[in-house]
Amino acid sequence: MSELTCLVLGLLMWFVHVFTQAAFAHRALGLDYLSSPRDEEPEETTGTLYPRATRALRNYIENFAPFAAADLGLIATGHTGGWGATIWIVMRIIYLPLYMTGASPGRSMVWGVSLVGLVMMVWRLA
Repeated sequence: MSELTCLVLGLLMWFVHVFTQAAFAHRALGLDYLSSPRDEEPEETTGTLYPRATRALRNYIENFAPFAAADLGLIATGHTGGWGATIWIVMRIIYLPLYMTGASPGRSMVWGVSLVGLVMMVWRLA
């Protein structure tokens, strides 16, 4: 898979994370709160899916920034990242359902493998 394809898939995964979090936020907090200016913290919610979706989105954003930087660096310099970008995006696609179902330690192992892919990309830039 090319670096550009992985970048596009990474952006699509960002949308998947945002819409997943939004769907569970709507269920947990209600439309009145979500359409308000949110000046006050919401009341405690029941269930685990909204907090998990929020943490998964945060984790994705934290990991997407270095991936995008490395991927764009590879594209701009004409280097190939080998399997690094493909490993990263495949692991991140697998990560969300594992996170949402609370699969432990599987999700941590998948996250670790995604970091290996990122290191492979950075190594090619050096």
